[in-house]
Amino acid sequence: GEGAARGSARKRTTARQSNRVPASLRAEEHPHPRIIRASSTHPLAHSSSSSHPLSLPRRVCAIGRIDRPRGVGGMDGGDAKPGGVAAAAGEEEGVVEEHVKGQNGNGVSAGGGASQARGAGAAASGPGSASGSDAGGPGSEGGSGSGDAMLIDGPTLAVGTQLMCKWRDKLPHPVRIIERKRREGDPAEGGSGPYYEYYVHYIEFNRRLDEWVTLDRLDLSTVVKDTEREGEKGEKGRTRNQKRKNDEGADGHDGHEEFDAASLREHEEFTKVKNIQFIELGRYEMETWYFSPLPPEYNDCTRLYFCEFDFAFFKTKRQLQRHMKKVKMLHPPGDEIFRNQYKAKDGKDRTLCFFEVDGKKEKIYCQNLCYLAKLFLDHKTLYYDVDLFLFYILCEVDERGCHPVGYFSKEKYSEEGYNLACILMFPSHQRKGYGKLLISFSYELSKKEHKVGTPERPLSDLGAVSYYSYWTFTILNMLKRYRDDSISIKELSDMTAIKQDDIISTLQRLNMIQYQKGQHVICAAPELLDRHIREAGNFRYLVDPSKLIWTPYQLGSDFVR
Repeated sequence: GEGAARGSARKRTTARQSNRVPASLRAEEHPHPRIIRASSTHPLAHSSSSSHPLSLPRRVCAIGRIDRPRGVGGMDGGDAKPGGVAAAAGEEEGVVEEHVKGQNGNGVSAGGGASQARGAGAAASGPGSASGSDAGGPGSEGGSGSGDAMLIDGPTLAVGTQLMCKWRDKLPHPVRIIERKRREGDPAEGGSGPYYEYYVHYIEFNRRLDEWVTLDRLDLSTVVKDTEREGEKGEKGRTRNQKRKNDEGADGHDGHEEFDAASLREHEEFTKVKNIQFIELGRYEMETWYFSPLPPEYNDCTRLYFCEFDFAFFKTKRQLQRHMKKVKMLHPPGDEIFRNQYKAKDGKDRTLCFFEVDGKKEKIYCQNLCYLAKLFLDHKTLYYDVDLFLFYILCEVDERGCHPVGYFSKEKYSEEGYNLACILMFPSHQRKGYGKLLISFSYELSKKEHKVGTPERPLSDLGAVSYYSYWTFTILNMLKRYRDDSISIKELSDMTAIKQDDIISTLQRLNMIQYQKGQHVICAAPELLDRHIREAGNFRYLVDPSKLIWTPYQLGSDFVR
């Protein structure tokens, strides 16, 4: 009995010793970790940063690579993936070379250099790894070498890594890894081990195209080194990357001109990852574009189901079906103020209508609509107080009811003279001409109010295209009508309800304002007008003022107070 006990004790001691990390692979913690915490004052922040869907890791190193507390497993590395990364100890303590197994089964160097191991797990100290010249994981290879440090954190790619990724066009495009998460089950056929998914930003495209990808879509041989990312020094001591950023900054912060640099970084940090990937609205399934600050109970969802009549949203389709059995009102909860029949592009008759919804009377409906709109608008600031806004919902009408296709909102009272606060056409109905109809309708309301209006800034990229097209079409058709008469900018503004600054900027963009004999004149040659009107596109849906039954909103005494 005593011999058996001593033998068992020796086995336990041997097992404990075998689980220790070799001294050559022990990592020193980064001397200056950069702490990032979610601001509790941010409008999108929750009461607890740990419950936020985009809560950050405990430490983020200065170069962008994620470290984790020593000896702690989890998302930030340490668990070696079979066929992933093998580490071999070099002549110097803590120096390893990392190789990434490619799709063809061969060991592909992630940069051909030795890197200083930092953080437990940076040298693949998890199960299936080993030190020395032997490779730790099945199908992996070891080696030695020297070179620059790579952004490869153990068996996974680190946040901030830049490389090439296959997009939907099957062509490689440069991306930057924004976030990563661990999944159970290997995406490769026949595998069942854990793997990582990476949230990537396509550097050449807008953030709306960011998505989660697996390792098979990433070209590991194109990982960009730190020295390459810094760029070569150019003129006046600026790097090429700095020049590019300065050039981009001259165009505005991608629709965030109202943000300073610190606020823009904070906004991008909170909204960097889409929390909802898909939604279903009516007959359509849509892929979302941006982050939306939904209630915390929806943090674990990737797909939401919206009721198209009251915009209530649910986690499962069965919940939506139960809700639809209780819905009796098959149109938005407001007053119908416009209805007209049009000829669609396919030649069929199409009936469209507008409903006006008061945010004070239908608060839940309007808040749900704002949650939905934020999934497709990056620059939108979401306020829970919708009492001060009116919402105008554009619907397609059939025998099943009125189906929303887009909307715009406006303030009940705007000191700046804005006639539109937010505009959205659902992706399932874009490129049909409905966006120009929404813009046209907002100006018809301004004409009823005997005011000139302009949209609230900043405009999104798609919104700016639609507005420039509408302004060009409307202004040039007015000039064409009064071709034989002289007309001033103020007269154009009064007739179209377009603000004078917008008229001047549109004519300048078309090079139709010239300085002659000490004053600015509009050069409107007939052939030039026709060419620009054709380039503005088709306006199949325009508002017939005779079909608009509406009176301006009257501010009550409670609103004035």
